[in-house]
Amino acid sequence: MEISLHDAEGRLTELVQRVEAGESVTLLKDGAPAARLIAARAKPTPAEKMRFLEEFQAKAASKPSEDGVSAARSQDYLYDENGLPA
Repeated sequence: MEISLHDAEGRLTELVQRVEAGESVTLLKDGAPAARLIAARAKPTPAEKMRFLEEFQAKAASKPSEDGVSAARSQDYLYDENGLPA
């Protein structure tokens, strides 16, 4: 939906409801697009945060580094067989 700034002034509540329902609203100034109304993203729940972290960790673990060294095994390059710094 496109609407002029002048017309949008009196219909702000309606426009916000439309955006919350998933509709796209573009505000026009002198006939040209000036701004777009978008729904604010809700704050992620703790479960969503945990799922994101788990997915990120899984991707990081499955992707080899450019030099072939796994970050999970990086301690092998930092310490010798006695556990002392190399």
